[in-house]
Amino acid sequence: MQGLNHGAHGVHGAVEKKLSPCPTCTPWWMLFLAAILLSACARAPQLHQREAYVFGTRVEVSVWGESADKAQQALAAVLAEFDRLHRMLHAWQPSELTALNAAIARGERAIAVSPELTFILRDAAAIAAQSDQSFNPAIGKLVALWGFHSDEFKPALPDPAAVDALVKAAPRMSDLAIADNRVTSANRSVQLDLGGYAKGYALDRAAAILRQMGANNALINIGGNVMALGDKGGTPWRVGIQHPRAAVPLATLDLRDGEAVGTSGDYQRYFELDGRRYCHLLDSRSGRPAEGTQAVTVLIAPREGAGALSDAASKPLFIAGAAEWRGLARRLGVEHALRIDGEGVMHVTAAFRQRLTMLASDVRIGVEP
Repeated sequence: MQGLNHGAHGVHGAVEKKLSPCPTCTPWWMLFLAAILLSACARAPQLHQREAYVFGTRVEVSVWGESADKAQQALAAVLAEFDRLHRMLHAWQPSELTALNAAIARGERAIAVSPELTFILRDAAAIAAQSDQSFNPAIGKLVALWGFHSDEFKPALPDPAAVDALVKAAPRMSDLAIADNRVTSANRSVQLDLGGYAKGYALDRAAAILRQMGANNALINIGGNVMALGDKGGTPWRVGIQHPRAAVPLATLDLRDGEAVGTSGDYQRYFELDGRRYCHLLDSRSGRPAEGTQAVTVLIAPREGAGALSDAASKPLFIAGAAEWRGLARRLGVEHALRIDGEGVMHVTAAFRQRLTMLASDVRIGVEP
């Protein structure tokens, strides 16, 4: 599954339409290996699908085994929820999040926010704390400096002095005090960008809606962040993991009920300058794009907030690099993870290796304890 890393920084409205492949978006087949593996089933009445463009990426939701009317009602409800979330969480267009950021920048205290945003910020802050702040949604100003608060990325480096100033200011989620639906920041440099969390939270919301409506067999894909409900006519939902340097699948994975998968890669939101790749996954310690990793994929077992964790957890593992990623995965409670390093070597936990069916023949594999 391919993550929208940092995800889609910002969230776009749900525009329902058929889309063609886009070099800056999630590769088409990755949005569902089902697009290949289920092509015959897609014509069957048991499988109902809707597509849209939201959270800066392509989304697809599939429901199996329900009547057309019931499935379409459930699918419409999910897309409406995605649209609502983009309006609340967009990182640079007017939203509840940008209003909070503006108030923090003005130095206001006890800023009123909705109960839902309170929950989101607390959850994101908890994951940030577990990751030693390497998952850091407070660095929106840094993301903007690098040009990733945009749908198109210009090949230009930011002002080094401005980057250094933000590194010195060290905005982080621990700067926030959250109580009684009010937020105060001890650091006016904090600018929240939930692009590395929002897609996963949307997975959780979509799963809740589908279950409430009795659609218990479904696959939800938001730019490669995927959650499975039930199965597909007695067989597992099968998804593909993107090869970071080729438009072919690296491996396939059969998902179990309630499992969620997230991927962060340097091949989705990036620009190249003088032969060097600059991706949107920023290391707040250096103020620069992380290097030495091509992709990270995590699988989260069924649990409350599995979608949100699947989205968020891949980011710090990507940034951590060779020396730290495995220990950080343990601290985050992630047993199933793989990391493809800068040389294209795949390092995978033993538990995850047992679940994967490898397709790529050009990848060296090292199994981690």
